[in-house]
Amino acid sequence: MAKAIPRTGSRRNVRIGLRKSTRQISKGVIHVQASFNNTIVAVTDVRGRVISWSSAGTCGFTGTRRGTPFAAQNAASVAIRTGIDRGMQRAEVMIKGAGLGRDAALRAIRRSGILLTFVRDVTPMPHNGCRPPKKRRV
Repeated sequence: MAKAIPRTGSRRNVRIGLRKSTRQISKGVIHVQASFNNTIVAVTDVRGRVISWSSAGTCGFTGTRRGTPFAAQNAASVAIRTGIDRGMQRAEVMIKGAGLGRDAALRAIRRSGILLTFVRDVTPMPHNGCRPPKKRRV
């Protein structure tokens, strides 16, 4: 009997690929989305590729406590920690939404030691909005 030829593509025998080494970034963008119920913080590089993210919900806050400034502060510090580990020194901040956590998240970002180049409010504003519902007849 002939000996079986091992397939090179079988996952059991051969390691397919190695993990990518973590990219070092010097400048990034921090996106803060603050709604009334939750605060989401995402750290990206300049091209928009997400490096890390966090929200008040993933930090362990549930229910109405997710919308609090303290929860937003925790979410911002958790998301930024990975960016600092990757070598991020400068960042731009984009804040969206009208929630309670927007100021607290910005305060946590300032305290982290990252130099902020600018802070921009990117909350979408309607230029006339949707058509209102018809008048109520009682």
